Amino acid sequence: MASDHSVPKFANDEGVAEIRIGAREFECMGASAPFDHPHVYLDMGSDDHIVCPYCSTLYRFDASLKQDEQKNAA
Repeated sequence: MASDHSVPKFANDEGVAEIRIGAREFECMGASAPFDHPHVYLDMGSDDHIVCPYCSTLYRFDASLKQDEQKNAA
């Protein structure tokens, strides 16, 4: 059975402290393979930010971005 809700994956290839994303539910993969960590599902719920327990990247929700879009914080 196919799901009509795909979960975006985000990577922190530049090693920045904070990334703005357009989704509240997503998978963090650390950096792109082969430097990735175990892919973990994260859900902000009603909060506007969450920290990955593996790589400590702070992800902040930004409603102006598309669901699969990310931008490094300035």
